[in-house]
Amino acid sequence: MEGQSTRQQKVARELQRDLAEIIRSKGMAAFGGAMVTVSEVRVSPDLSIAKVYVSIFPSSKQEEVMKILEENNRQLRGELGRQVAKQLRIVPELDFYLDTTLDYVEHIEELLKK
Repeated sequence: MEGQSTRQQKVARELQRDLAEIIRSKGMAAFGGAMVTVSEVRVSPDLSIAKVYVSIFPSSKQEEVMKILEENNRQLRGELGRQVAKQLRIVPELDFYLDTTLDYVEHIEELLKK
């Protein structure tokens, strides 16, 4: 997180909260029955781009869910825009990335069981 201004961090936290809420409100069915968690948001210095890291459970659904997120990117951004209109002049572009730390943890747990 270092190198990010306080404003960037504040905006990122706000976006993370709002996106998590939007995604939760759609329900798991909207994402092929997967659980989607917004694990982190990083915002560019000019606040025009938000990198949204999501973890997806079960991991077998990752590809499917990432596709759904991409296909619904504009709609999600629109909903986000309504929520942050008061705080932000521009609604950042959303770039979705897979947060694989959960996989990593699962993998380690598997190895430890052996």
